[in-house]
Amino acid sequence: MAFVCMNMPYTMDVEQAANAVAAFQPAVVYPFHYRGPEGLADTEKFKSLVQAAAPNVDVRLRNWYPEN
Repeated sequence: MAFVCMNMPYTMDVEQAANAVAAFQPAVVYPFHYRGPEGLADTEKFKSLVQAAAPNVDVRLRNWYPEN
C-alpha cells in the first residue's frame, strides 16, 4: 500500500506521481496531500495515468478535503 503526495510546487505533479507509482507498482495506492497553492490536483487524471501504465494497481480516491 502506498500514499502518494502530489501538491505542486512542494512534491510531485500528477504525471510524476503516476510515473512513480507505475515504477514501483504497489498493490493499492491512495493519492493524498494534493491541495497546493493553485488548488486541488487532478486525482482523476492521476488514476487514469496509473491505470494505463500499471493496470494491476488499485487506485483508491478519497476526498481528503471535504470543504472543497
